[in-house]
Amino acid sequence: MATRRRKGVIGWLKSLLPAKAAPLSDIEQARRLVAAVDRGGIPLNAARVNAIARNLGLEVSSKAPVEETIERLRQAIARAG
Repeated sequence: MATRRRKGVIGWLKSLLPAKAAPLSDIEQARRLVAAVDRGGIPLNAARVNAIARNLGLEVSSKAPVEETIERLRQAIARAG
């Protein structure tokens, strides 16, 4: 019976914590990336930038410069609204 009570207490404690945030949409990830670059940030992981672009339906070469990919992301965001 003590085991059952513990699960209840642990479940109660977990319910006090905030729920995980919903995953961001592809377009929202692109918006946040472009906003970070505009604030002066430098994307350190080119593969992540390319993955965001591919998730939006853009064809991106792995050899393409990150700046070019970010510019294409800007255009995709403008088309999305």
